[in-house]
Amino acid sequence: MDITTQSPAPPAPSDRPTPAEQKAAARGATRPGDRVFLGLSRGSGILLLVIMAAIAVFLTYRASLVLSENEGNFLTTFEWNATADPPVFGIAVLAFGTVVTSVIAMLIAVPVAVGIALFLTHYAPKKLSGTIAYVIDLLAAVPSIVYGLWGALFLVPHMTGVFSWLDDYFGWTGIFSWQGGAPRTLLTVGILLAIMILPIITNVSREVFRQAPLMHQEAALALGATRWEVIRMSVIPFGRSGVISASMLGLGRALGETMAVATVLSPDFLIHASLLDPGGGTFAQNIAAKFSEANDQGRDALIASGLVLFVITLLVNGAARFIIARRSEYSGANA
Repeated sequence: MDITTQSPAPPAPSDRPTPAEQKAAARGATRPGDRVFLGLSRGSGILLLVIMAAIAVFLTYRASLVLSENEGNFLTTFEWNATADPPVFGIAVLAFGTVVTSVIAMLIAVPVAVGIALFLTHYAPKKLSGTIAYVIDLLAAVPSIVYGLWGALFLVPHMTGVFSWLDDYFGWTGIFSWQGGAPRTLLTVGILLAIMILPIITNVSREVFRQAPLMHQEAALALGATRWEVIRMSVIPFGRSGVISASMLGLGRALGETMAVATVLSPDFLIHASLLDPGGGTFAQNIAAKFSEANDQGRDALIASGLVLFVITLLVNGAARFIIARRSEYSGANA
């Protein structure tokens, strides 16, 4: 009896659509709901770009009206007399104060916020974690003027001891030398901004750390890792891009904070070598302080400074997107 060996039949082609077919289907949505959703999503994106472009055009146009008449160098002049004839104004002091206070706030707030987020997600009991998270949410809802009043009435009087300690041990650096003036300085403003942006960074970081893959953590524990090693090897790499995004949200508030800074800071148009010397200024604080008393020419000058703040914000967000894109292997979508 002959036994004929038959080769197996070739596998049937998969019924799954090819990537090209999937893209074609996405471009040509056939269901009414899909077409409506596609139109709304595309329209929302275009509307956002149009609004951003309109803001940029408005700021640029109004700034160009007064910059052509400015007798000082807009980038280096240490003076703001935009209502004079001819006007003399510059943003050197404002740019310095904005950057310095924002950097101080980020250096203080980011490590503390990440530590709180890790504690709430991986160390604290569930009841305690919920209570602390609720309090942090309340801090995020406090108005800026309340922070400003608290800073002026409580924080400033209690900063003298800190300033004395910094002057005793680090005054030789020049950055922390103190001559005994009122502590209404850039350092005080930076500490206040750190308190204000702490809830934002903490809340976003906490939600990101909660999404860390549980399988990765259990695998690390099965290999003998300690809890800190699990956090260092599994949780923090996963949430790194989220922490960067949270930090950029906090930095955006620090750059544009107005009333709290105006309430605490004693402004002047000098750049002080020491962070403990009273004086300085920021873009937002200067706009809030001078807008009501400015004429049309002065308002255009303030708008010109607002344009610089707008550009700085765009550059900061662009840098954040670049950092996140370079670390896309740590994003939640790829986990």
